[in-house]
Amino acid sequence: METLRLEELSAANIVAANGMTLKRGQEAFLAPNARLEEFVNTQSAWQRVVFDGDEPVAFVMANFDPEVDREEYRSSVLRMYVAGTSQRKGVGSYTVEQVADEARRQGFDSLYAVWEEGDQGPGKFFQAVGFEPIGENEYGEVIGRKTL
Repeated sequence: METLRLEELSAANIVAANGMTLKRGQEAFLAPNARLEEFVNTQSAWQRVVFDGDEPVAFVMANFDPEVDREEYRSSVLRMYVAGTSQRKGVGSYTVEQVADEARRQGFDSLYAVWEEGDQGPGKFFQAVGFEPIGENEYGEVIGRKTL
C-alpha cells in the first residue's frame, strides 16, 4: 500500500470504482443517496477514488460548503468505503487524511462524519482516526467531529 494515490471520480475510473466490493454485511451501513441529497448538493460533492498502483481500493465523497444549514455537513465525509480486500491496511487512514487536507485547504477547522453503529459499521474506524462522537442526528446515527 505504498503507492496510494487519489484520482477525481471520472468517466475513466467510475467502472473500476463501482466494481469494488465490501466485506459481507457492510453494504447495510451505506446511507442512501436520497438521504445525502437532503443535506447537501451532491452534484458538487468532492468525489475521489483511491488507487493502489492500478487497483481501485477506496472511494470517498466529501462535501465542503460553508453555506449548508447543518454544521455536520459543511465539511464532511458523506460516503466512504474501502474494498474488502484492502481493509486494515492503511487505506482508510490515508483516505481520511486526504479529505482532512482538502478541508484545511478550503479553510475549515473541523471535519465531520456520520455513521450508523453496528458490529461491521465504521464507528470504531472513524474514532481510531480521530473523530470524536458529539451527538446523533434524527436517524439515530452518530455525528463525529475531527478537529483539524
